[in-house]
Amino acid sequence: MLRPIMFVGTGSDVGKSVITAGFCRIFKQDRYHPAPFKAQNMSLNSYVTADGLEMGRAQVVQAEAAGIPCQSDMNPVLLKPTSDKSSQVILNGKPVGNQSAYEYFMANDRRELFASVKEAYDRLAAKYSPIVLEGAGSISELNLKHRDITNLRMAAHAGAATYLIGDIDKGGVFGSIYGTIALLTEEERACMKGIIINKFRGDGRLFEDGKRMLEDLTKLPVVGILPYFRDIHIEQEDSVSLDSKYQQSVTGRVNVAVVLLRRLSNFTDFDRLENDPRVNLFYTQDPSEIAKADIVVIPGSKNTIEDMLAIKNNGVAKAITEAHKAGKTVIGICGGYQILGTGIADPFQVEGSIESIPGLGILPVSTVLKKEKTTLQCSFSFLKSDLAGKGYEIHMGDTEVSGAESPVALLGDGRKDGYYLSDKTWGTYIHGILDNDHVIDHLLAAYTSEAPGHRMSFQEFKEQQYNKLADLIRANVDMDQIYSSLRN
Repeated sequence: MLRPIMFVGTGSDVGKSVITAGFCRIFKQDRYHPAPFKAQNMSLNSYVTADGLEMGRAQVVQAEAAGIPCQSDMNPVLLKPTSDKSSQVILNGKPVGNQSAYEYFMANDRRELFASVKEAYDRLAAKYSPIVLEGAGSISELNLKHRDITNLRMAAHAGAATYLIGDIDKGGVFGSIYGTIALLTEEERACMKGIIINKFRGDGRLFEDGKRMLEDLTKLPVVGILPYFRDIHIEQEDSVSLDSKYQQSVTGRVNVAVVLLRRLSNFTDFDRLENDPRVNLFYTQDPSEIAKADIVVIPGSKNTIEDMLAIKNNGVAKAITEAHKAGKTVIGICGGYQILGTGIADPFQVEGSIESIPGLGILPVSTVLKKEKTTLQCSFSFLKSDLAGKGYEIHMGDTEVSGAESPVALLGDGRKDGYYLSDKTWGTYIHGILDNDHVIDHLLAAYTSEAPGHRMSFQEFKEQQYNKLADLIRANVDMDQIYSSLRN
């Protein structure tokens, strides 16, 4: 048995999720039985467990790195933003309503929420060791700490050896790390066991003086300096990472434009396609770049009606329609499927105050948003293919077809999914449909005769990446010191 370990940050996007995944793989390699845990996640990337419960994808990735099935106890609270001020709250895998940020953080039920979080952690800790916890944002938000259910209050409950991660690539790493430690209480400070510097460019030996200075300032050891890397592909947690994605078309490859919706959800649907050597995949809301693409994909959305309104106002809707008329491929996934239809209605104000809006009118389908959310893992056959595919559904809409049915996929439970207009125009509710190689080959067939050649499965590819990440961490972190803190 090992003591739990926790990775917290000086701020958001410093690398906590990826480092947590790397340590999950290290502990698995070292024959422990680890499991990830993040009390509260805010993300539009989610996944469905085998028992139909929803959770953040970051913990799914970490569970995969740990070699165990994901379960909602790994992420008991998930906030899915529906607007700049409001989020859908998922508790223990089920939606419990929408709340504004003020209502969520100021409400009197935070004690009950923290109790639910601790119960989820305790259930997990009874089955796995070590638990690898991830914090959220900064641990020194003074105005929120007394209501915090994610960071050092959770570390104290778990008795976790806690390590602070600072992103040196952002600049100001001395101020961010020293300031973070200086703002901790004595009780919080007692949880801290060390510091990890992340995203260092160049020779780490050049930071030896900086390492000693940080140790003198904080009285904590710097246990590792992790290099900036581009050759290890780990699924990212949130849309902030989209800023680094390619933003335009190129010559010599099949150009796939993913429409950059304001409330884009589950952009992980495109990870497999992005890593196909035949493809240049980029995210854009520029109508001129959409016009240059061979394939246009409308992704999922957490607020389909407002995103539909936004693309009508910024010229993207017109660009998509013109691409379709020009014979290019246009497909939609989940919210994107709804947008391709004739209209979207929200009679129960599930997403907001707009009750209905016309869609693009490319597919003869219409959608009504309902109060109940569909969350299911699914197997399917794509366009009557004999090859089985796997994916999952997360949607609050019922979509009806006008006229004859023309499904994209037949689901394992006998249901029909989506609408197939032609090889170049279709929509589906299946997230992860593009993780299946035969679907990708069908999508690209009109644009390249290049054979995919020998390729490992997507699962094999991910396993390779987790192992590369573990190797990188082992080479740049004092693992003896880490293990020592977990055995005390």
